[in-house]
Amino acid sequence: MDQSSYAFDAGSASHPGKVRSRNEDALLVRTDLGLWAVADGMGGHDMGDLASGLIVQALDGISDARSALQLLEEAENRIFQANRQIIEISRQRGGGIIGSTVTILLISEDHFACIWAGDSRLYLVSHEVIKQISRDHTEVEEMLAAGAVTAEEARLLPQNVITKAIGVHESPELEVVTGAFEESDIFILCSDGLTKHVSEQEILRHASTGDAQSISTNLVDLAVERGGLDNITVVVVRALRDKPAGEAVSNVKTGDSPESGFWE
Repeated sequence: MDQSSYAFDAGSASHPGKVRSRNEDALLVRTDLGLWAVADGMGGHDMGDLASGLIVQALDGISDARSALQLLEEAENRIFQANRQIIEISRQRGGGIIGSTVTILLISEDHFACIWAGDSRLYLVSHEVIKQISRDHTEVEEMLAAGAVTAEEARLLPQNVITKAIGVHESPELEVVTGAFEESDIFILCSDGLTKHVSEQEILRHASTGDAQSISTNLVDLAVERGGLDNITVVVVRALRDKPAGEAVSNVKTGDSPESGFWE
């Protein structure tokens, strides 16, 4: 794929928190491909860190893609590959459940795609407004969508009952959303260890406080300070100015022509 006219400032941070002895989150930063991911090994299950690690390892095996559509398809194929690996390991260990959520951000030109399963999230901050791009795959979210409970009632229900994940079923269900972004927009990928302690409006305020690495670190530190009840992982991707033709910019993602974007 041809290089994009955008450059991207990307940063990441992860912490086991104050309660768990092991960090079962994993992350991937592949700015050269226009690919970033967060995976959260399912707490309480056997070896969640193995599941999340296999997912990011599979995604990291993508070397190149000729078009945005091919990148999207390759990312999905890699997730299916990781799903098969996780299930096989589970069988070898006697059938204990090993699973992980995953949220993936793909960027080509001025469009993005989000692929996810579970409750790790992708936010987009644009024009000082924050929007959750992904939708939590949880029982309480499904009840809200069906009108079975009100928002106030939902807050009193368990939030961590996942309805979709990688490594649990032979045919994992992935959800995909695509959209456009602009210069200076900021994407924030995170595991639910962040949103247990930090509100969307607080995430929004921190998004304007520095470069991508400092935003990532500050958000993780804040969640740890407030109790760190779970593993906490954050990846921040900021779209920088358009790159003048012929100018070499380091850490630039690859992109394709607008005619072959994710939306086709």
